[in-house]
Amino acid sequence: MGTTLSNSEQRRLDDLAVSVIRGLAMDAPRAANSGHPGTAMALAPLAHVLFNRVMNHDPSTPDWPDRDRFILSNGHASILIYSMLYLNGYGLTLDDIKAFRTWGSLTPGHPERLHTVGVEATTGPLGQGITNSVGMAIAERMLRNNYSPDVCDHYTYVLAGDGCLEEGISHEAASLAGHLGLGRLIAVYDDNHISIDGPTELALSDNAEERFSAYGWSVENIGEVANDLDALEAALLRAKAVEDKPSLIVLRSHIGYPSPHLTDTAKAHGDPFSLDEIAETKAIMGIPNEPFWVPDEVLEYCREVISRGRATRGAWEQRLASWDGDKAHFEAALEGHGLPGWADGLPVLGPDDGPMATRAAIKVAIDASSAMIPGLTPGSADLTGNTGMAMAGSTNQEPETPGGHQIHYGIREHGMGGVMTGMADHGGALPVGGTFFVFSDYMRGSVRVAALSRAHVIYSWTHDSIGLGQDGPTHQPIEQLAAIRAMPGLRVIRPADANETIQAWKIAVNSDGPTAMILSRQALPIYTETAERGAEGTPRGGYVLRPAPTSSPDLVLIGTGSEVQLCLGAADVLAESGISAQVVSLPCWELFAEQSADYRSSVIPMDLPRLSVEAASTFGWERYASASVGIDHFGASASGEVCMEMFGFTVDNVVEQAKALLIAG
Repeated sequence: MGTTLSNSEQRRLDDLAVSVIRGLAMDAPRAANSGHPGTAMALAPLAHVLFNRVMNHDPSTPDWPDRDRFILSNGHASILIYSMLYLNGYGLTLDDIKAFRTWGSLTPGHPERLHTVGVEATTGPLGQGITNSVGMAIAERMLRNNYSPDVCDHYTYVLAGDGCLEEGISHEAASLAGHLGLGRLIAVYDDNHISIDGPTELALSDNAEERFSAYGWSVENIGEVANDLDALEAALLRAKAVEDKPSLIVLRSHIGYPSPHLTDTAKAHGDPFSLDEIAETKAIMGIPNEPFWVPDEVLEYCREVISRGRATRGAWEQRLASWDGDKAHFEAALEGHGLPGWADGLPVLGPDDGPMATRAAIKVAIDASSAMIPGLTPGSADLTGNTGMAMAGSTNQEPETPGGHQIHYGIREHGMGGVMTGMADHGGALPVGGTFFVFSDYMRGSVRVAALSRAHVIYSWTHDSIGLGQDGPTHQPIEQLAAIRAMPGLRVIRPADANETIQAWKIAVNSDGPTAMILSRQALPIYTETAERGAEGTPRGGYVLRPAPTSSPDLVLIGTGSEVQLCLGAADVLAESGISAQVVSLPCWELFAEQSADYRSSVIPMDLPRLSVEAASTFGWERYASASVGIDHFGASASGEVCMEMFGFTVDNVVEQAKALLIAG
């Protein structure tokens, strides 16, 4: 449009743009016969204000590092963000909007990071997005304080509904955000009083204002202004002015507005509108009853943000060019990887350095490489020392030390997982989070989203078996290893000793996507064989740790983690009986599956009897083993040594089971 618009013309175009968004919010679910129109309709004015008046973003360069972040936590309203990405010129076309929720489209049912340009976080499981936003705000603050506001100085905006605030993860995240005083985090609570089952009053009588105020947030209830663009803009600007606290804006909206029959109804939440209802609603808005109607003047008006964004980004690029800080360090932090040669200082250990628990070995790896991984951000759910997450020389992330890299998440496992995902999605941090492996169950929803969105996070899950001992069966993981291996997109590594742990750390840092490290509480021997072969074998997921004493093995013993020592001991005993056993360490099934068939068969010859030994559920081992020494029931309260012995994790039992396997043929 180029020319300066009069106030009345700008108002007309603003109102028309909002009506267009509402029209798309009805048309796309109707075409797909699936979707959630009502929330997108109600929040169309807010989204328009955010994208066209408040946020600093450049649709022509969507991954510009210093852009404001926008997260749609109530991801079922995905047509809202797709409409904004289309109208603002992020690359989505009207045909993409028409393909909403169809096979292969760029507009899936819920927003997916790395699938649709402009989507900052994968959302849909309620509460995840608002939790991710906390991680993004942490990452922004760390970058701003560790480098300079000249190169990092932006805000994180998140829209959340009643479902997000009802899910327990939001309580964990909001409490942490308030404690940390994340002033660049601005959340808008869509208080529409409607859920799928009906009025939220069926199950919800919380006072969100008081709850978030108690968490330490700045809270403003702006009431019935969901359609007042100027009031929405003013509220967002007031929130931006609050530097020492995260902000919550409570907005009373009306789902499905301005539908004549479905406004404020549960049907507007998750059901496409009928053609008649769409026609009546469009008539009220004064736009044609034409599916996917977008006039050129609205498209041109909304895409003026591109030129403004380019100018803002250009100014940032000039500041970056003139900044005299360490640009290589800054870029490595943004990428979540190490500086060139970062792994050169990682040690190779020998038997005399042990025994050492693998949970202690991860700290050795972190401390040896922390100076060369600028964004490294370890933390734990109140188990910092227990999980190897206490990074030497680190400073806590706190309001008083906003650049600190050590995070104390408190006893908030699910929240920790979601915050870590947000940090990784933002860039500027490589989050590593620790808790007992059994409590990975508490994190599972967040871990799944991280795997789905390929977030570069590392989990340090320790106390990995009945070997943890006297805390008993409530704390002794059994089914967790099989369950977590079943998750697509997650690299799971259970190292046999300190050397394999150090190699696993190298894999996790250098890779993209999430990695889970399953680590022992108890001290384990450090093997000469891992020093000799682990650097090559661990990245391949499995390798021959000790070849059979004869050229023709009689069987293969396959171990992971703490049970590799049993395989080695059993192989020695079997050799005394003239039985030749090849010992395999298989720390990572996912990496092993990526190897060639020839390599896999050289490590685990499928024509030989094969015995797996792992202190966990045997579920899944049939892919590699003829028989298994495992545990398919809960543990017991006793010392780790006693539990291991009583449940058959001894050299003698492995020898007995190996001989029985050979007899069975």
